[in-house]
Amino acid sequence: MTNPVLVEVTRGPQVESLHRGSLVVTGVTGNPILALGACARPVFPRSAIKLIQALPLIESGAAERFGFGDQEIALACGSHVGAERHVAVARGMMEKLDLPATCLVCGAAEPQGAKARQMLAAHGGHPSVFHHNCSGKHAGMLAASRALSAPVVGYADHQHPVQRHIHDALASLTGLPLDAAVRGVDGCCVPTWAIPLDILARVFAKLATGAGLAPDRKTAVARILKACWHEPELVSGLGRADTVVMSALAGRIYMKPGAEGVYCGAFPELGLGFALKIDDGAGRASAAAVMPLIERLIPEARGLVKRSVLKTAAGQEAGSIRTSEAYERALAAMPVP
Repeated sequence: MTNPVLVEVTRGPQVESLHRGSLVVTGVTGNPILALGACARPVFPRSAIKLIQALPLIESGAAERFGFGDQEIALACGSHVGAERHVAVARGMMEKLDLPATCLVCGAAEPQGAKARQMLAAHGGHPSVFHHNCSGKHAGMLAASRALSAPVVGYADHQHPVQRHIHDALASLTGLPLDAAVRGVDGCCVPTWAIPLDILARVFAKLATGAGLAPDRKTAVARILKACWHEPELVSGLGRADTVVMSALAGRIYMKPGAEGVYCGAFPELGLGFALKIDDGAGRASAAAVMPLIERLIPEARGLVKRSVLKTAAGQEAGSIRTSEAYERALAAMPVP
């Protein structure tokens, strides 16, 4: 099946590039109100499921044991841009664990944020593991390891108790075995599993509403969501779409991008979850496609995030990144609960 064009890139009056993709918006029953493209095709959600990867931090009692509050929990399920505050919180987590930075196996990385990279260079600094966008997640996994009395060495291995905890939670939420045939290794060295897009959307509807979750898991998910809504800057960074939108609409939407053009999230009040995948993995396309969806379901989101404009190196406007007419028509026809 050829997926529809969701996003177009223009240069002058011409369309220069096209981004195809698939999208599902559904409730907890799995009956979609919008389904575009090959929705049953498995995709790796990557960082879009960091909320689930943070469950061991809460369910093991680690967050309480080590005094982790909203800041640490939000960073544990965030993909931060490496700003000064992000680095400070990640470093503080390791200090509370009394573990050296060398225990983090995510690897050193340049900050994802342009301003953070400039500041690091201006001060003669070097990229570190704390600048890695997943450093908070990894510190959270180390905390869970300690709380579970599991070794901190090897915490990223798929057989480690923390990763088994995550696997079992994801398998329970999806209803899938998630065996080795769909297991890969994420960019930060932890396991990742390929999941059909329609099931991912239903998982996020469950997470947002608590439907079908055991009481303890429902409480843990609510605690993580609360942290993300209280500290959206630590989930991403100033000016990033997910930070901007969750800052303005706390409690009404949870949204999280993943690598290779994935975007997932949920609308708690509407009882809906969504999952989006851009075929060619372009983050610029997933970001452009997700905002019109959010604006359709929450009108108050309109204008929160500016549409993308292509500029020359000298700052001259050269084109735009826009949603396709076919996608706009599909959104307009989507029923709003």
